[in-house]
Amino acid sequence: MKHLVILNDPPYGTERSYNGLRLAGALAKRAGESVRVFLMGDAAACGRTGQRVPNGHYNIERMLTVIVQHEGQVGVCGSCMDARGLEDAGLTRGAVRSTLEELAEWSLWADRVLVF
Repeated sequence: MKHLVILNDPPYGTERSYNGLRLAGALAKRAGESVRVFLMGDAAACGRTGQRVPNGHYNIERMLTVIVQHEGQVGVCGSCMDARGLEDAGLTRGAVRSTLEELAEWSLWADRVLVF
């Protein structure tokens, strides 16, 4: 099955992006499942590399890495990146600048669209 997970909230401060990535990671690890994650709005910051958090706290960058390691894709809204001063070079490995057009294509590709 093909899953699209759309995140809207910032990486830290709420648990919506965390919970969305927990689900996306669990799905990505299952045989026969394909996962794509689209980061938009404040969630664009989830794709930033070099995240440092206190010991014992979840790390969104590592959670995205798990999805990419299991052949998932991560798109980051380009206009959302621009509005927040995020550069392409500052994205974590496997995350790429994307567009609303690509999100539309991914939505048609997916069997399930989950929005957090």
